Amino acid sequence: MSERSALYEGKAKIVYGSESPDELILHFKDDTSAFDGEKVEQLAHKGEINNAFNAFIMEYLQREGVPTHFIRRLNARESLVRHLEMIPVECVVRNRAAGSLSRRLGVEEGKILQPPTLEFFLKNDALHDPMINTSHIRTFGWATAEEVEAMRCWTLRVNTLLSALFAKAGLILVDFKLEFGRFDGELYLGDEFSPDGCRLWDAQSLEKMDKDRFRRDLGGVVDAYREVARRLGVPLALES
Repeated sequence: MSERSALYEGKAKIVYGSESPDELILHFKDDTSAFDGEKVEQLAHKGEINNAFNAFIMEYLQREGVPTHFIRRLNARESLVRHLEMIPVECVVRNRAAGSLSRRLGVEEGKILQPPTLEFFLKNDALHDPMINTSHIRTFGWATAEEVEAMRCWTLRVNTLLSALFAKAGLILVDFKLEFGRFDGELYLGDEFSPDGCRLWDAQSLEKMDKDRFRRDLGGVVDAYREVARRLGVPLALES
């Protein structure tokens, strides 16, 4: 990695500036964390897989008409993206009960949710990303009513598109989170989409193929990510 000043460093990525003020560089790390950073490890090659996986998903969504910040993959670990003014809200879709939903509501893990649920969380590590509603979002000025509706519509559209995409690969998209931001007055999908930010189960065995393998000490995290990428046809190596 070259000597550059990071604008921001998160749990799984470092954000760098670029030659253009309208563009940023995302560097995907091997760091893996859970439980608000209480459990942290480095898993070799995870950053490379997530960078390729994210590029594949973002390009697919763009072809389907979803506006995203993604521009292009630069190298094995880095991608060029638009410089968004991020909205501090996570949009979470759940197709099956798992994780915090099961704990909060006492719902059996794996229960099919029909229709899928859509929840909002404030992106704030110090507060442990509390659950919020649309009234909170508007009242505290995190997003306008129009932006909230746009985030809702785009998130559900992404769910429809990706549920079908993963189903073709023999996978169940259990849940995922999205983040959005503003660029030149328009709303764009930002951040990343990788097995770090979603739950994926094998459609036959219900084996976990995502970061729950790390959370639950199941092992084989990188192998599971690589297998998901293989099934989807994600090119892990950049073409020369």
